[in-house]
Parts: sequence; structure tokens; C-alpha cells
Amino acid sequence: MKAAIRIIVGSKNPVKVAAAQVAFERLFPEYLIQCDGVDTPSLVADQPMTDAETKLGAINRVKHCQSVYQADYYIAMEGGVDLFEHGPATFAYIAIAHKEQVSIGRGAQLPLPMAVYQALTQGQELGHVMDAMFDTVNIKQKGGAISLLTNGNETRQSNYTQAIILAMAAILHPELYIN
Repeated sequence: MKAAIRIIVGSKNPVKVAAAQVAFERLFPEYLIQCDGVDTPSLVADQPMTDAETKLGAINRVKHCQSVYQADYYIAMEGGVDLFEHGPATFAYIAIAHKEQVSIGRGAQLPLPMAVYQALTQGQELGHVMDAMFDTVNIKQKGGAISLLTNGNETRQSNYTQAIILAMAAILHPELYIN
């Protein structure tokens, strides 16, 4: 019988929960991974519009999970957008807590069409804008804008999975990251 690792994900979005499950199965193949998603407040806008607000949302979610639940690891993912000098883009921040340690990571950046960014500045959420543009339903709980804009070559889940694995570096090797 394998020993278990319990993970609380600060979202019930099946894409985020699956990304955490896959990442930890890769990182810890000798363990049984028990991954549960929970509703967690981000305390930021439903559609974060800056890099800083997006990062804060992930941190707020992971801290909430730690204060309410018992687990070995806590993971929160917050998707957001920002307008950079090269144009608008979407990305996600990852916050992972383990014991007293918190590691922050960020997923790949996906360039967005200016029309999409302008709709977001009017208060719409990225998933809804993409659904309208591509005639899809609830894309944010499927492949996400990433899947639509890369013709299915990448997905929201693949981006989150990679970002979780990378953010785990500081937790896997804490002696290298102590200041």
C-alpha cells in the first residue's frame, strides 16, 4: 500500500484540480496523491487585470486553504491579464504552501488580441469573452483561452501543470532557497 500525500487546491475548477493531481503524480510517483478542490476566496476581482493583483489572488487563496484545511500541500492558481509594452497577455500565478514554506511561481504568458483585452477592461471575464469569440461553452473549465488560441496544441491544464512543477523547486530543495 502506497503512502498518501493530501493536497488541497483552492478551486473546484476541474482543470486546476487535475493539473495539481498530474503535477504531484509526476513529482511523487511512489505516493498515492489525494487531491481535493475547495471553494476559496481570492479577495481580488473575478478577472484580475494586473500582474500584482493576480499574484495576490493566488497568495490569498493558498493562505485561506492553510487556515481552514489539513493537508500536506496547499495549491492555489489565479489567472489574470495585464497590458505589457509588447501587448496584452494572460498568465497564471501559482502559490504552493508546505509546512511553513510558500513558493510562488508563474505559468507561461499567452499573448491576447487587443479586442479581447478591451472587452476585459469593460468588466468581462476572459472565459466568457473567448466563449463568445470561438462559439464555445465554459472554455475556462476545459482547454481555456490557451487551447483556443494555440489550435489545441497547449491547454490551460498543461500550463498549470508545468507551473506547479516549477514552483515546487523551492519546496523540493529548500536548503538551496533559504535566504
